[in-house]
Amino acid sequence: MTTVQGMAEEDRRLVAVWAADCAERVLPLFEREAPDDDRARDAIARTRAFARGELTAAGEIRRRFVAGRAAQAATAPAGAAAARAAAQAAGVAHMGAHAFGAAAYAASAVELAHPDDSDARAGEVHWQLAHLSPEAAAALRRLPPLGADTAGPLGPGLLATGTLGAVIRELQAALS
Repeated sequence: MTTVQGMAEEDRRLVAVWAADCAERVLPLFEREAPDDDRARDAIARTRAFARGELTAAGEIRRRFVAGRAAQAATAPAGAAAARAAAQAAGVAHMGAHAFGAAAYAASAVELAHPDDSDARAGEVHWQLAHLSPEAAAALRRLPPLGADTAGPLGPGLLATGTLGAVIRELQAALS
């Protein structure tokens, strides 16, 4: 990878496991709305296969948008956020910083699914941090702070704003 947000392939494989775990945890929110749409589940399975070394980054780069398009099949914001978490997890094969996107969309999905629970998002972020391997945490620590590097997912785009940005900033603060 030519950008610090890309990570070495070994590190991308490490953080792919965590990204898949985050996305899989909220997958039922999408599948309740689109039970016949397997794009998000497939993206998570492919992320896990990439993490195991069974798929190459080159082969996955083109496929990372499939789960993102699945978000259109969701009827509620929580389901759409869950599909986007799967898409971000799939994006880790291309650029490791997408792991933070997977976690942020997953936390957002939980918050949207539980609007009356003011602690829902914080609980999800706590779970995410507790399930992060030391090796993956070390790889994520090497990423630039959100908004500091424009060449990737942690640039000044969608992931840097609103709930997504707040979650990523919280994760990065906890890891520092």
